[in-house]
This record gives sequence, structure tokens and C-alpha cells, in this order.
Amino acid sequence: MCGRYNFTVEESEEIRDIVNKLNKKLKEGKFKTGEIFPTNLAPVLIDEKNSVEPVLSNWGFPKYNQKGVIINARAETAFEKKTFRDSLMNRRCIIPSTGFYEWDSEKRKFLFGMEGSSALYMAGLYTYYMDEMRFVILTTEANESILDVHNRMPLVIPRYDIEAWLFDNAASSEILRRVPPMLTRKAV
Repeated sequence: MCGRYNFTVEESEEIRDIVNKLNKKLKEGKFKTGEIFPTNLAPVLIDEKNSVEPVLSNWGFPKYNQKGVIINARAETAFEKKTFRDSLMNRRCIIPSTGFYEWDSEKRKFLFGMEGSSALYMAGLYTYYMDEMRFVILTTEANESILDVHNRMPLVIPRYDIEAWLFDNAASSEILRRVPPMLTRKAV
């Protein structure tokens, strides 16, 4: 599960480029940076006219009973779920970050990142609810780099696969079944 992630401009040139591009598109560049929580407005990357473009979206699909939000979708079963099927086929996104947080059984907090990179990209889905764009993060079984902390992890997308995830249905289907890359961690 991914319940919080980090989006820090100062730590990553790639993230800074996304923020600069987004600020040029917006009249008011007001969105949260730092630790991102469910329901926060945050940048995501989408297919906009066959180009990878940053937009702002709220984290979480509304639950049917309107009490709370769904923040994650299991990659293994997303296509089987009515809530996610259409988004998986037509509205895939990338959630840019500088890492995600998980807590172990002793409530110690860890920040997981991509080795050799200051940016970490997570696969996601988006939808519109009452004219508001909403996203979820796809999760998968944890690989060895996180398994001793948590049994699930975000479906991490290497930078070179961003366009494949957004534009190519066949490639995205294969990416859904992939074991994510090994990650680094630090206690925070």
C-alpha cells in the first residue's frame, strides 16, 4: 500500500522540470510539495494530445458511500474491478515523486527511492468526479527491497517506460505484471 509519498522540488531536477512546466500552464501555481497525503492536490503526468504533460489532480477516487477515498488499486485485479477498468484502458497516469513512505510493524517510517535517481515514478489511474480530476496509485506485491517493511508497494515505472505506460495498451498490460525495480531506503 502507498499511503503517502514525497514530492520535493529541491531534491530533483526532474521534479523541478515538471513543476516549472506545470507553473507555466497554471495561472496560480499553488499545489503542495513535500509530503503528499491522500486528498491532496498534486501533479500527475498524463497523455495530453499524444504528449506527456503535467496536470493537477486530487489523490483518491471517492468511495461509493461518499465516506473517504480509495487511494490505491491492486495492479493484479484492477481490470476486474468496475471502479478501475475504464481508467486502466483509457486514463493511465504517472505520479512523479522523490520517493514513497512505508511504516514497518514497529511504526518506523522509511522513505523508499529509486537507486541512482532523485525521482521515482509510480503507475496510476485517473478519473473525473464532478468535474474534478482524481487519481489512484497502482500497487503490486512487494519485491525484496521492501518486503521486510510491507507486503505491497507502488508499481514503480522506470523513466524510460513512462511513454509506454501512458500511450501503449499492450506495453501497459505487460508493465502491470512486472516486478518493480529494486529500491533504496532510509529511515526518516
